[in-house]
Amino acid sequence: MGVMHRDLKPENFLFVNSEEDSALKAIDFGLSVFIEEGKVYREFVGSAYYVAPEVLGRSYGKEADVWSAGVILYILLCGAPPFWAETEKGIFDAILEGHVDFKSSPWPSITQAAKDLIKKMLTWDPKLRITAADALEHPWLKVDGEASDKPIDNAVLSRMKQFGAMNKMKKLALKVMAENLTEEEIKGLRQMFNNMDTDRSGAITFEELKTGLQRLGSKLSESEIQQLMEAADVDKSGQIDYIEFIAAMINRHKLQKEENLLKAFQHFDKDNNGFITREELKQAMTEYGVVDEASIDEIIDDVDIDKDGNINYEEFVTMMTRGIKDPDVKER
Repeated sequence: MGVMHRDLKPENFLFVNSEEDSALKAIDFGLSVFIEEGKVYREFVGSAYYVAPEVLGRSYGKEADVWSAGVILYILLCGAPPFWAETEKGIFDAILEGHVDFKSSPWPSITQAAKDLIKKMLTWDPKLRITAADALEHPWLKVDGEASDKPIDNAVLSRMKQFGAMNKMKKLALKVMAENLTEEEIKGLRQMFNNMDTDRSGAITFEELKTGLQRLGSKLSESEIQQLMEAADVDKSGQIDYIEFIAAMINRHKLQKEENLLKAFQHFDKDNNGFITREELKQAMTEYGVVDEASIDEIIDDVDIDKDGNINYEEFVTMMTRGIKDPDVKER
């Protein structure tokens, strides 16, 4: 007889101590049950991102825990959940649809063995899903198996690098978007921020960013970390505040949401005439310490496709959605 946890998620795993090789323990067995072979469970339990499709159908067994573990593994390797939406209902719909993205970065750089295991754990039909015992025997999990010992591309690092490459207008627009996201949308990012903001000051210092990136496997030099710091520090305060961090980390598919794009555009379009003039752009950028004329000219030259001296909504959307698809990199 075994135990079905029924609420597996990262928050329910803790290290025994602070040692590097500390054992990992599952906690919070409040929803767990002893497994009765052949019994069908019908209670709806679990957490939205991690719940198995058969749990949504209220007819499930021990296979549901394997699904949840597969979701956790997916998140650990890429930094984002496989099934995402703005609402809980949307998340459930995505789970029932069952499509899992293995094309966006960093998946092209992750081994086939890792992807194979996740696909088997996230098999929609529980009868065809890999068992927990077989998962432990998978080549990617076995000692001396096929798992790479190279650090994976970290979501925090890759998104901060992308943010650093954006023009100042796009950075400010992302900050406006971040200010309008709901707590539910940024719950995971809040935890990520808190993990770096170790003194709980509400802002990430250079030393905290350096320590946080090192903990995630980064090998960046101090000068490279300083460049990331300056890129994310939109208001040039010398620290990365919460909203700036969210702006840099925001999942890129949110850039395609009309409501978010419109709010960001209206932040610049002060008179709501459908165009961002040079003066309106200058006014908005001045609020965040960007006052040099050369930067304003550079932004307009880059974004103003029809060269009429203004930025219309279509041009703004083109700028915001440019480069959403992460570039593929060679698999390790």
